[in-house]
Amino acid sequence: MQRFATMMLMINRRRFGRYQSQSQPLFSKLINFLPRLIFFGLIFGTIATIALFLWYSRDLPDPNAIQRQEGFSTQILDRDSTEVLFDIFENKNRQFTPIDKIPQDLEHATVAVEDKDFYRHQGFDFLGMLRGFSRLFTRGRAQGGSTLTQQLVKNVLLTNERSLPRKIRELVLAVEIERKFNKDEILQMYLNEAPYGGTAWGIAAAAETYFDKSPDELSLVESVILAGMPQAPSLYSPYGNNPLAYVARATAVARRMREDGYISTDQEKDIVAQLPGVKFQPTTSSIKAPHFVMYVKEQLIDLWGEDVVERGGLKVTTSLNWDLQSKAENIIADEIDKVAGPMHITNGASMILDTNTGEILSMVGSRNFFATDNDGQVNVNL
Repeated sequence: MQRFATMMLMINRRRFGRYQSQSQPLFSKLINFLPRLIFFGLIFGTIATIALFLWYSRDLPDPNAIQRQEGFSTQILDRDSTEVLFDIFENKNRQFTPIDKIPQDLEHATVAVEDKDFYRHQGFDFLGMLRGFSRLFTRGRAQGGSTLTQQLVKNVLLTNERSLPRKIRELVLAVEIERKFNKDEILQMYLNEAPYGGTAWGIAAAAETYFDKSPDELSLVESVILAGMPQAPSLYSPYGNNPLAYVARATAVARRMREDGYISTDQEKDIVAQLPGVKFQPTTSSIKAPHFVMYVKEQLIDLWGEDVVERGGLKVTTSLNWDLQSKAENIIADEIDKVAGPMHITNGASMILDTNTGEILSMVGSRNFFATDNDGQVNVNL
């Protein structure tokens, strides 16, 4: 019995040894073949990626079209070109502002919150792209991970469609634009194209809409607020359902600026403390000398047509003396108030001319342009 057990043990050892000798070469072959598998996989993946990009990159818009030549609002100014009486635009109030007229605080705030690696990347953020593509497959739509350059492409050359083909086209155009323009030019274009809520597109329209200022007059706190708006203009607008919604977003912008070294901790605390009390421009119409402006607008349309006036970016210096106009408007309102009760006079108008030149210095067409009870928009002078 002992001899039989010894023989069976020897047989099992031989079988196990034979199995080891047969499996060892197979495992070694797999190990040796793995680098080739990875190599051919990379080659195939690269070819497939290039083919995918070429397929979706056909019929792309011209990257040079990123520099807008039209679509800017027309400004009507007083005789000294210091007072903007009205901006005429079609759907979007857009005015061009060169980079040297944009506060550095606003540049820093925008880069910090939207694209902290803006000055280091070549148009795209690889890790951000991975986040964006992963969301495409997990949530059914592509979002996140866009650089300032990609956002500029989306705002000007492409649509807001959330799809893989649009994202690839956006990436290709962003790389092309980074090759053609320097960082200051790209940032300038972005700040002139970004949506800031309502009809305000670009930083000039935003500064005027919210603070009645030109961009170079913006304070640090105002710059922080505006830098946070393009992410969700309707949500963060102080004119929306939650007038203080901008506070949390602006607080996040200030934190990012401090983390990137643009401001100190004390400056961040000061900004956060000021945010709830910031005064915004009232939402009433921003038109000044309305009857005169409409009179000028009609003449401009007669000369050049409505399309040029609404989208041509004209700067029209008029003969109006704004100080005189303001006084005339107040005088008309005061005098009508005096006679409205006893004499039942409810409206009035005035016109002041330079009799040597025929220039209109002031035109008040009615007591109140916006009144509906006495045809306020009718210009009694005419």
